[in-house]
Amino acid sequence: MLNVQCSIKTGLYGGTFNPIHTGHIQLSQALLDAHLVDEMWLLVSPQNPFKVNQQLLDDNARLRLTQLAVKDIPNLTVSDYEFGLPRPSYMVNTLEHLRKDFPEREFILVIGADNWERFSMWYKSEEILAHHRLIIYPRPGCELKDIPEGVTIADTPLIDISSTEIRENIKKSDYKGDGLCSAVWKEIKKNGYYTASPNPSQGGENKEGRNK
Repeated sequence: MLNVQCSIKTGLYGGTFNPIHTGHIQLSQALLDAHLVDEMWLLVSPQNPFKVNQQLLDDNARLRLTQLAVKDIPNLTVSDYEFGLPRPSYMVNTLEHLRKDFPEREFILVIGADNWERFSMWYKSEEILAHHRLIIYPRPGCELKDIPEGVTIADTPLIDISSTEIRENIKKSDYKGDGLCSAVWKEIKKNGYYTASPNPSQGGENKEGRNK
């Protein structure tokens, strides 16, 4: 049953943030400005040992980059909550734990239209809809239809920035950090992130298709 009596509407925006870019921040700010949520939590997803992605940075490195990106932005918080949960990370389990640990909050799941198209394939997706409202933001090439009760389509700008594209651009000598917050770009350069091939044994993004 949907919990809509809580005083704090908390948007839960999960992703690998590999790396976090200005599009993530712009979307979060747009949802805050539209008063769809009182605050936004950027939930950094841990590595999934069952899916290989050779360019997924270490958990703590991605967490650090995300924290740098949102530093001093009101009502925007970075969370490592899933780092302490069993893996692989299924959103239905994360939300169940959050409801128990933060009963004063209503957690509203924020996902892109591309993820909504395959939401029925998420683990126990019906259970998520039974307990939580969703906010869907537009994504290029995605048509939203058959929207059930409890799901809101956000009227946010169509932001076409990809972490995948940024990772490829970082390898180019003429790249100047376009699409990244200055503090994030400085940290990436300092540590040489995304310029060398990581250990292929590293885990990747989770099965539910979190934001890239």
